[in-house]
Amino acid sequence: MPTAPQLPMLDLHDALTPGAPRSAEVARQFRAAAQDSGFFYVRRHGVPEALIAQQFALAEQLLTLPPAVREALSIRHSPSSRGFEALGAQTLDANAHPDLKESFYCGLAYPEEHPYVRAGYQTYGHNQWPAQLPDAPTQCEAYMQAMLALSRRLMQLMALSLDLPEHYFDAADGSPMVTLRLVRYPPHPPGADEHTFGAGAHTDWGALTLLAQDHHGGLEVCTPSGDWVDATPLPGTLVVNLGDMIPRWTNGRYHSNPHRVRNRHSGGAARYSIPFFYEPDYLAPITPVPGTVAPGTPPLFEPCTAGEHLRQMYLKTYAPQAKTWAPTAPSP
Repeated sequence: MPTAPQLPMLDLHDALTPGAPRSAEVARQFRAAAQDSGFFYVRRHGVPEALIAQQFALAEQLLTLPPAVREALSIRHSPSSRGFEALGAQTLDANAHPDLKESFYCGLAYPEEHPYVRAGYQTYGHNQWPAQLPDAPTQCEAYMQAMLALSRRLMQLMALSLDLPEHYFDAADGSPMVTLRLVRYPPHPPGADEHTFGAGAHTDWGALTLLAQDHHGGLEVCTPSGDWVDATPLPGTLVVNLGDMIPRWTNGRYHSNPHRVRNRHSGGAARYSIPFFYEPDYLAPITPVPGTVAPGTPPLFEPCTAGEHLRQMYLKTYAPQAKTWAPTAPSP
């Protein structure tokens, strides 16, 4: 008998469009999850299962290309940090070993004449695609557009959960920052110490992360009590979590909690996951939404733009002397 999920489940049936019959009910569930760990599952989310399956197949194709191909398209060669990231290139937990994962990054295909592309804003740059997989750009764009539509609807449900107009956050979505990451985790090494992870404990930096995970499992979420619980893979679901931008936007009312990954699948197989990072427009103002700051008290965070927030998170996480910031928050 399947184990009951340890994270909330939001059923989006009849809540996927503005004014849908169950919108208020789902918004209440969103509020409860956001005030707890900031993690929840969504089912009947509107993203075709066939599209998700195709994306997992592409992830395996991309991340098993010859090393020379991946090195030639490394994110180290990309001003936008798009392309391949090598095994062990990232350490999300400063107290742990380098992460046992490798990745491929891409983003929305904004045209060259877009003002944000011309300005060189991060996440608005150019993708790097391997010639061996000519259908990859079209397939990834289709997947990103489907996840972007769901992200926009989740932001509308979040607005309702805060007793705001349903379309409150729409104005911040002019040219959203979007990053898609395809991730491969090798099997957990036998005898590894307690400081070894596929992805060390971290929070995401942005607004929303929508995660498709394969059946191997390994994602662990830290609850407000400090306990770590499994985000067990459940057929037909995505895992959604709030990033650090949301506490800033809600004056600390909603939470962004740490999570980590250990691929301990008993069969010794690689684990694949596909996190989709949604952030608003680079220049969108991030100030506490109405009703979250008590009269006569200062907000918990200084106002900023979405781009400034991500830059601050990068400088805090990586190096005070850095002059640029990474494409988005890491995720499982």
